[in-house]
Amino acid sequence: MALSTDCNPGSSHIESLPLIMNIACCQLRLVPLEVLAACTANAAVAIDEGDRLGAIALGFDADLVVLDAADLDQWFYSPGRNRVRQVIKRGRVVWARTSR
Repeated sequence: MALSTDCNPGSSHIESLPLIMNIACCQLRLVPLEVLAACTANAAVAIDEGDRLGAIALGFDADLVVLDAADLDQWFYSPGRNRVRQVIKRGRVVWARTSR
């Protein structure tokens, strides 16, 4: 199973992946590790990019989000709060929060 927002004007107006993750935990009863896999490795496989995206491994693109959360539970169960500290694309910081 893969999870994403599928934001589009016709049928889905949800832009927030953390909200989708919260819904998966609270309504679909997935545990946080299942949700993380569905949004990363499984999503990469769903778009036929599982050989270079969706995992932290040798040979994979270093696309990461650094969070201000103690654990997955804290992140998934507070979807209205922006916990992103840094965004890293191909190993380079492309965005960083300057203050809290």
